[in-house]
Amino acid sequence: MNNQQQKWLYLTLLSLVWGSSFILMKKALLGVTPIQLGALRMIFTSIFLLLVAFPSLKKIKKKHYKYIVFTSIAGTFVPGFLFAFAITTIDSSIVSILNSLTPFNTLIFGAIVFGFGFKRTQLYGILIGLIGTLILILKGAALNPDQNYWYAFLIIIASIGYAFNANMVKKYLNDLNALSIVTGNFLLLIVPAFIVLSFTDFFKNFDFNNKILMQSLGYLAILSIVGTGIAKTIYNKLVHISDPVFSSSVTYLIPLVAIFWGVLDGEKLSPLQIFAGVIILFGVYLVNKKK
Repeated sequence: MNNQQQKWLYLTLLSLVWGSSFILMKKALLGVTPIQLGALRMIFTSIFLLLVAFPSLKKIKKKHYKYIVFTSIAGTFVPGFLFAFAITTIDSSIVSILNSLTPFNTLIFGAIVFGFGFKRTQLYGILIGLIGTLILILKGAALNPDQNYWYAFLIIIASIGYAFNANMVKKYLNDLNALSIVTGNFLLLIVPAFIVLSFTDFFKNFDFNNKILMQSLGYLAILSIVGTGIAKTIYNKLVHISDPVFSSSVTYLIPLVAIFWGVLDGEKLSPLQIFAGVIILFGVYLVNKKK
């Protein structure tokens, strides 16, 4: 399988996995708090990766660790908590659409901070995407007055973190394999995640007989192992064989999968919100257009 075929295969797999992660977070939050969800997700993923991929750490050189630290914070630690809080107040399908801002931010910060190229068509795509985002947020706030759409800005901040992560991986960690990067990320995160978790009442209230809690931990295990550990490895591999903007365009397909699960779970979208989502995805298309 050549690189062209591989990158489309990885893009499809990531869209299915990450598109399902929003509903998994929503279900997990029935038994844990947002802080606990973020911390446990990192702990579960760290344990899994250190068990199956510990030897990959040998490939990380001293020059890499500075960027491993940056990518672990920007691409995992901060977004993990931001998404958990956002999904407590906004429908998971809306969160997935807002996550489509990642390619825009990847392009903007790639050009401004990392010196990657920037085309006029891509600028138009950014502006169109921002219009779609504004419509989505304003209509969502009107349609769901019980939901706090100020939390939408948490997803925007998270998407900026993902943008820095993608650009750093491409520019500074391109000589390091994807599994080593992800395992290095979570090696650094396991202790901070335990510290954060210890400041909650998780250990005090833990009970094997609590069915809701155990179900939440089951959702978290799937989310952590498949949706974070395996998926992030695939994502970093995708960045290596393509480019940051193409890789972040996985957000084309993520909302389609997330909306499917959201509708099955009783979430509702207005026609205007769906139209806003289409506007955002059209903007993403322009951002990724080569000519």
